[in-house]
Parts: sequence; C-alpha cells; structure tokens
Amino acid sequence: MNTAVASTSSSILSFSSLSSSPSSSSLSPLVRLSFSSSPRHSLSSSLSISPSFIALSSKTPKRAASSLSFTIKAEKKNVLVVNANSGGHAVIGFYFAKELLASGHSVTVLTVGEEASDKMKKPPFNRFSEIVSGGGKTVWGDPADIGKVLEGAAFDVVLDNNGKDLDAVRPVIDWSKSIGVKQFLFISSAGIYKQTDEPPHIEGDAVNGDAGHVGVEKYLSETFDNWSSFRPQYMIGSGNNKDCEEWFFDRIVRGRPVLIPGSGMQLSNISHVRDLSSMLTAAVEKPDAAKGNIFNCVSDRAVTLDGMAKLCAKAAGLPVEIVHYDPKALGVDARKAFPFRSMHFYAEPRAAKAILGWSGTSNLPEDLKERYEEYVKIGRDKKEIKFELDDKILAALKVPVTV
Repeated sequence: MNTAVASTSSSILSFSSLSSSPSSSSLSPLVRLSFSSSPRHSLSSSLSISPSFIALSSKTPKRAASSLSFTIKAEKKNVLVVNANSGGHAVIGFYFAKELLASGHSVTVLTVGEEASDKMKKPPFNRFSEIVSGGGKTVWGDPADIGKVLEGAAFDVVLDNNGKDLDAVRPVIDWSKSIGVKQFLFISSAGIYKQTDEPPHIEGDAVNGDAGHVGVEKYLSETFDNWSSFRPQYMIGSGNNKDCEEWFFDRIVRGRPVLIPGSGMQLSNISHVRDLSSMLTAAVEKPDAAKGNIFNCVSDRAVTLDGMAKLCAKAAGLPVEIVHYDPKALGVDARKAFPFRSMHFYAEPRAAKAILGWSGTSNLPEDLKERYEEYVKIGRDKKEIKFELDDKILAALKVPVTV
C-alpha cells in the first residue's frame, strides 16, 4: 500500500493506492493528484484527480486495482451577524448564530443599541448567553458606525439582519467591502412582492420597486460579487418577540372568539425559525451556489388563516370559535386587528431547494404544540390582557362574548 498525505492550512487530503501486485515494476502510478486551496478562511477547496498512463504487464492480474479515499476538512468561516433589536426578524440572528457555532464556525453578533437597554431584557436577547456559552461573541452598537464598533476585526461573511432600506444597510455593505468580506447576506422580506393572482410567490416574481429592501438588493448586486438575499414571511419559534401563534393562544385559552378578516381561506406561510437559519447556514457553506441569488426564506407548506386557528386550538387541546368579518364594512384596520395579512400571502422556497439542496423541517401541528407548552410555562395564559379592538368588532357584529 502506498499512502500520500497532503495538508494545507485549510484542508487535509489522504490518498491510498492498493494493488494486488505492489512490487511490480511494470505498474506505473495510477493517478496524479493536484490539490489547491485558497488561503486562510476559505471553506472551498479544489481537488483534481487525473489518470496517468497505465502499463500492465501480461503477468499483472486483471484484478489489479486502486482505491482512492480522501477527506477534506475546510477551515470554518468567521461570520458577523448585524442583528435588529426588535421585531420578528431579531430571532433569525439568534438561531443563525447558534447553528453556525454548532457547525464549527466563528460568530460575532452585533446588536443595534445598548446592552443595558430594556429591550435586551426580552427574548431573544435575554438568551444571548447561549451564544456566548457556545463560543460566540456579542457586542452592541450603531451599524452606522460599524467601523468604530468593530475596529480591527476581520470577517469572511456578513449577514445584515437589521436594515430595511439602503440608508440603514449601506454603511454595513461599504464597510464589509472595505475590509475584504467575501460574502454578504441580507435579510429582506417576502412582503416586497406585488400582489399576484397566481400564488404562491416564487423568486423572480414582480416586486414593489419603491420598497426599501429592493433598493438594498440592487445596491448589493452592484457592490458585492458574492451576495444573496433572503425573503422571509411569518415565523414561529422560541425566542420570537413578535406575536404570531400567541395571538391565537391568547383568545383560545380565554374562551374568546378568534376574529379572522375575510373568508378565512386565505393562504399564508408560517415557518419555524430553525428552517430560516438552516437555509442561511447552507448559503454560508455553499457560497458558490448561493452567489447572486434571491431565496424565499420560508417553509414549503401553506396554511389557511382558519387552519392556523384550528391548529392552535388543537395544540392547546381546547375548542375554538371562529368569527369572520369584513374589515371595510366595519371600518376596522385589519392590520391592527389581526397579526397576518388578510389576503393570500404565500411564497415557496423553490430556489433554496434547487440551488442549495435545502429542505425544510417545519411541522406546524407539532411546532405549535411545543410553542403552546412554552406559552403556558411563561404564564402568558394567566396574564391579564385587554381585547378592546376585538370587543369593538364583536359589538358591531352583535356577537355576544362570555368570559
């Protein structure tokens, strides 16, 4: 057996050749290897194995063979997450950081604002110790001054999970470019798609040109060679500080009607945040595939608005009364009365499946059971909540409420 081992700062290659006639002088080397690796923090390496001439004597058994085995250990990435300090997207950065750390990458999370602010007492920020205990770093500051906040730092990948327009994101993009960041990821929104008569939304569908996220995507495409944009919808998961499933639980556990605008048959997409983070991680680990692409960062199944209410009730083990209403007829702003859009708002993750080989794990019925257990654990089912807008709608509909 002949064994050759080649190693670089970022990779390890082992090669073995087996032959039933190892001492035969008539057997030339069967393969020629050339190995190249980009320096330091690159996760990508290249390996070429090309056949050489093979001269077998008549005495060489036909079963003479060679076997090749190799292992490439690529150096992990150093990733910066610029994270929002409020809203539904904040939890994405939290899950993403934890998944990267679990995969062996280095992570720094820069959260907007100050560590001592009251916002940091809420989820997911009050769980940032999980990032630190996993080997990550957490810092706070203003992304507009990112060069001062992170002076001297170097990163391979930057994710902006904060800005919603170019004014907010441009400083991060420009700074990243200036320090040699190789890959830039941006959390956009599926909300930028124009309303369609042919749901679901897929990558490439028309978007609202005046949306702030669109301006960021355009600037990124002009500035970075390797960039990707991710468009999430609604999400659930531990640590989310924006009501989604909680809105339904609040009413179901108190025996109140669940008020749904329209027919209740409108389709939406509600993903567990772990699917969003796994898609982002796939982009980090497959940068060449992700390069220059837009991904709907969603699960692969839709749910009706009525269906969401019923699934939440099932998770709680309680009955549910659904009441439909016409917001316009009642003069009600549905955006304030209901946590989701009152129209079809459903995207599919076709690009992530085809390009990244990604697959989702969201299982809404099971995920909601987990979420309900946490809902009860934190005592929200006992918390005093006012339903003033609900009561106004119910009064207009002349629907009695027994509580």
